[in-house]
Amino acid sequence: MALVGPNGAGKTTLLKILAGLESPDAGTVTVARGRRVGYLPQEAALTSGLTLYAEALTAFAHLPAMQAELHRLEQAMAQASQVGQDGDLTGLLEQYAALSAEFERAGGYTYEAETARVLGGLGFSAADFATPVEHLSGGQKTRAALAKLLLAAPDVLLLDEPTNHLDLAATEWLEDYLVHWKGSLVVVAHDRRLLDAVAGKVWELAFGRLEEYPGNYTAYTQLRAERLEQRRTEYATQQAFIAKTEDFIRRYGAGQRSKEAKGREKRLARLERLARPQDIESLRLRFDLTTGLRSGDIVLAIKGLAIGYQREAPLFTVPDLVVRRGERVALLGPNGCGKTTFLKTILGEVPPLPLPLPYKERGDQVRLGASVQPGYYAQTHEGLNPEATVLDEVFDFFLNLERARTFLGRFLFTGDDVYKRVGDLSGGERSRVALARLTLEKANFLLLDEPTNHLDILSQEVLEDVLGDFNGTLLFVSHDRYFIDALATHLWVVEDGRLVVHVGNYTDYLEERQAGRSMFQVSSSTLPGKREVVPAQPAASRKRQARRDRQPSPASAARQIAALEEEITALEDRLDDLGQEIEQASSAQDVARVQELGEEYAAVEEQLGRSLAAWEKAAA
Repeated sequence: MALVGPNGAGKTTLLKILAGLESPDAGTVTVARGRRVGYLPQEAALTSGLTLYAEALTAFAHLPAMQAELHRLEQAMAQASQVGQDGDLTGLLEQYAALSAEFERAGGYTYEAETARVLGGLGFSAADFATPVEHLSGGQKTRAALAKLLLAAPDVLLLDEPTNHLDLAATEWLEDYLVHWKGSLVVVAHDRRLLDAVAGKVWELAFGRLEEYPGNYTAYTQLRAERLEQRRTEYATQQAFIAKTEDFIRRYGAGQRSKEAKGREKRLARLERLARPQDIESLRLRFDLTTGLRSGDIVLAIKGLAIGYQREAPLFTVPDLVVRRGERVALLGPNGCGKTTFLKTILGEVPPLPLPLPYKERGDQVRLGASVQPGYYAQTHEGLNPEATVLDEVFDFFLNLERARTFLGRFLFTGDDVYKRVGDLSGGERSRVALARLTLEKANFLLLDEPTNHLDILSQEVLEDVLGDFNGTLLFVSHDRYFIDALATHLWVVEDGRLVVHVGNYTDYLEERQAGRSMFQVSSSTLPGKREVVPAQPAASRKRQARRDRQPSPASAARQIAALEEEITALEDRLDDLGQEIEQASSAQDVARVQELGEEYAAVEEQLGRSLAAWEKAAA
């Protein structure tokens, strides 16, 4: 089961009641005899003093005793065989066979390897295994608790936001693990792709009641809309009947038809009134991020960039890149690889690492384009003042109390909520305050660091729609595959100390990865910033091509470079013209013209890619 609903509806409380950690106000919870229930809280506390690996092994605490008993039986059998006690030996053999089979079923011969596999799947390296659990971060402790719970294999698994501290690789691993889970599962998660994969039923908790829907999350959203429409129809029909009956009673209550009117009045009094349908959509945020400031065509230019901190090795290197107006770039990579540092480097908060000669003479490593106004959403909400109230955070933009309160109402802050201290807010509430401030900045280049963290699914869907309509440029970090799929036009993936560019969304990236290829390959040089864009092809094919290629003379190469530079400039100009023509044709709703221009745009873009590859080859 997937347990869904808005933040504050009581999902965590319900899981704790099912786990026996809290008591219900009414009713009972019954667990079948012999069934074990396992519960993962959102934040786990591990204080055993054990190492990570030893802590995970405690999931198999019953196995050492079984192993010791097997060893005792082996010694007893050996002794009985030596003294010729055949009767005793037969009984010992039967005990040993039964216990050995039980030991094997419990994972007695594979539990150490399985422990390492699960820890690795959840993002721990072998070097982490010897770390005391007290030294782990909060997120690492929660992942360790999840590993321990999965290894214990309870009959019923209750998971409260298990993906909160997982990167993409670990989320995909967990999804596959849960798909093959043999027990029962109740999971609270904001990862819609995971819910689609693992859920066979959906429990919706909202407005103080729980409703069950068959199917996964996508099926639930469709059925929810159908149920709501049916209830609205039934409610409207009943309201019309009530109004018509009351009108009849008023008109004929004292006349010849008074007896009939009194009968209708009695029936109306006994009628079970339908409640007005409550739509979960009413709990959605209401805002937009439209900007009136149009940036230049080039929003961000990067040359020879290395990400990291002074006197330390680079976290990763970045090829020469250009982000154009309207593009939506998703920055992906494992936890700790430097994605947040990269965003702060672009914003000028963290200086780029110094470049060796001759790259120092190439100009700025990071350059924002003309009329670019960046707006930053920090994952940890560090731009908010924990001592300020919610109202304080936005008041300077309005200088009018009523307008500020009306604005905050669109972010679900009503009544005295606006006077809460930011430091006392939940993670979801702080996220809504940060989004409110971002809305007011009217930026045309948004840099978003995990914007869906702490948001419930309703709010995620609103943010997704708002960013889909945003008329500026996006660069965002996210582990939410559904969110990435809906928005991204390009993926920048940090792999093995370098940033690799993929064109398309997350589904396109998965298809490329599964096919063992990528749309573009970006070479990693010993010097940062050197980029080679070539069509992907097998290594053996590339070697044969290299042997066939003849090295031109310096003069010939110079002429070739000059010609290619003119060609590239002309192609880039044509792409800009085509982009404007497509916008005009789209505004005029000229479908045929849009299709014709789109085909030409794709052809010119393909030719530009070939010309760039040829230029870089000649320059090398």
